[in-house]
Amino acid sequence: MVEERAYRNYLEILKRELVPALGCTEPICLAFAAAKSREILGQMPERVLAECSGNIIKNVKGAVVPNSGGMKGVEAAIAIGAVGGNAQKELEVVADIQPEQIAEAAALVKTCAFCEVKVLKSKAPLHVRITAFAGEHRAVVEIRDAHTNIVLLQKDEEILFCEQPKQEKVVEKASQEEMNVREILEFANTVKLEDVQEIIGRQIEYNEKIAEEGLQKEYGASVGANLLKYYGDDIKIRAKAYAAAGSDARMSGCLAPVVINSGSGNQGITVSLPVIQYAKHLQVSREKLIRALVLSNLIAIHEKMAVGRLSAYCGAVSAACGSGAAITYLHNGTYEQICATITNTLANVSGIICDGAKPSCAAKIASSVDAAILGHYLAMEQEQFNAGDGIVKEDVEQTISSVGILASQGMRETDEVILDIMVENTAKDLEEVLK
Repeated sequence: MVEERAYRNYLEILKRELVPALGCTEPICLAFAAAKSREILGQMPERVLAECSGNIIKNVKGAVVPNSGGMKGVEAAIAIGAVGGNAQKELEVVADIQPEQIAEAAALVKTCAFCEVKVLKSKAPLHVRITAFAGEHRAVVEIRDAHTNIVLLQKDEEILFCEQPKQEKVVEKASQEEMNVREILEFANTVKLEDVQEIIGRQIEYNEKIAEEGLQKEYGASVGANLLKYYGDDIKIRAKAYAAAGSDARMSGCLAPVVINSGSGNQGITVSLPVIQYAKHLQVSREKLIRALVLSNLIAIHEKMAVGRLSAYCGAVSAACGSGAAITYLHNGTYEQICATITNTLANVSGIICDGAKPSCAAKIASSVDAAILGHYLAMEQEQFNAGDGIVKEDVEQTISSVGILASQGMRETDEVILDIMVENTAKDLEEVLK
């Protein structure tokens, strides 16, 4: 049995990480901050200064802001949040936007004078500071480390809120750093169903719904639908197609919410939908599916703890490792086979870069899930890439740590180069969207 302290930690991690979000989380983070700034001012801002870390700019540039009429970019996210966002709804801040508010936001973006965007030099990959102005007043909203984690609220010279170091945050970080695959598997096997079935049940419901939406309508490049059309209806294809379809819809502005993982809707989609498809194919019990999804989600979170919430390393890879491990679990694989699945996946596709949130994420998800499925079948045949094969280490925990070093240290310059390439023609791209 998992110790009581560890049991509580894993439950708290699931509750904190597996929450609903409407739209790509980086644009939504900006819309939330803009809505909060309007709330503090008590009136509509006349102009906004948006200072964003490079990874925020990267992930906002190509994703459609939900309920915006198809607009993309920092300026669009700020405008839609400022005009009609409800800050009380946090990651669902734009759920109630009205048509006339979309038109108002679009007009503000077209002026090119409402929102000024600057790169925020920060050690935190996820860092936003919004300063909104109205008359002689200004409001400052600063968010860091997580998409709704407000660290500063200010009106004029009055500090309304400033986050102080908290012991609970130290405990939270330590609890995630102490995660390991063996204990995660033990927790998945022994957790009381009543403790997780609401969280996991919501993930199943929400994420299946957006996948169906992505398969039935044209979103992005329709990666999911085209996989089924040209590759057939085999379970290995369905697992990839449903995950890709969910991303097709999400990245192109679908209004359906998703239960996220590690702050990302695409990762929430990737950790869950392949597992759900395999569970249906194998006709396992609801309990077995729930336990498999507990495993999948926690393994993905464990890997992202090493990688970092935002980096040049594609999060679909760590999420796919989770779903691959869960597929092995559904086939009654051993701890050793689950570890082999993770190792085989990481040895294969750890080189996929993150060049922002956008429709092509669906293809990267399909590729990552494909690698995880291959990793699973190799593991079931007792095959595993050995220590010394590239970044593969002696055991799965060391390999996960190696990937973390690769992502957080080795890809720093890669991240900067990706951002430089992406923002080179930002003004031109925005002009095209607004024509």
